[in-house]
Amino acid sequence: MSYDAIVLAGGAAQRLGGADKPGLHVGARTLLDRVLDACADAAATVVVGTRRPTSRPVRWTREDPPGGGPVAALDAGLRQTSATRVLVLSADLPFLDRDTVRTLLDAPGPDGVMLRDPGGRDQPLVAAYRTEPLRREIALLATEHGTLAGLPLRALTAELDLTTVTGAAPLASFDCDTWDDLAAARARIREHGTVLEQWINAVKNELGIDVAVDTKALLDLARDAAHGVDRPAAPLTTFLVGYAAARAEAAGADPAQAVAEASRKAAALALRWAEEDSAPGPVARTEDGPQNGPEAGTG
Repeated sequence: MSYDAIVLAGGAAQRLGGADKPGLHVGARTLLDRVLDACADAAATVVVGTRRPTSRPVRWTREDPPGGGPVAALDAGLRQTSATRVLVLSADLPFLDRDTVRTLLDAPGPDGVMLRDPGGRDQPLVAAYRTEPLRREIALLATEHGTLAGLPLRALTAELDLTTVTGAAPLASFDCDTWDDLAAARARIREHGTVLEQWINAVKNELGIDVAVDTKALLDLARDAAHGVDRPAAPLTTFLVGYAAARAEAAGADPAQAVAEASRKAAALALRWAEEDSAPGPVARTEDGPQNGPEAGTG
């Protein structure tokens, strides 16, 4: 389903001492880039806030007046979109993932769908809205109050018929409002169960690539090369697999299939190499008696 995304990145970050919150790093990536990765398939992405480098192209805008609050920021973002559905996100969600975004977009809701966190709190800045009722209610609020500046989001969401869903990822709505929150996010990103996936995503983001990585297949290949050939063969082999996959993609192959095929060939080679090294050879005869070698006889 086609949709546009609006990311609100213009808050004052008072509990962070006015720090540039969207630009803070978790897992070696900015908070904003992590959110942008979760909505990478949006038809258009609008970031409401101060311009900054990002991992992919986005449209930039500012609320009027700057610092006018979330409703004013949302209005500014809506003016740059045209899709019938819009995903609305805050820029400080380090654990938001694509599956949660898809859950929001796929769930039915008269006016939209909000994420409900594990504590039972609704999250209007992790939500997918129908654009028409959102525009309508914002216009009504502007008429009623004379301005959108300073209005809380609940003044808007209270007028909408929204469905709530609970995402599969319990930390999807975890936001970084304080330095303690940021420290907790940085610690969680390095937990043993998730650190490899987070690192791979960070590398792909840094290199500007977006390809499905079969982590198990590549780790198995590295293990086979290390054990069957030599330890330094592991990183060099996986590098060559990546290079071969890139050449195959350039020739028109599907990138994920290219990685899988290159991994399969290299893993089979490593196993053949190991089997050859351990296979028994014929017995050779020398002056000192028989020994293993290419000149073996039967005696």
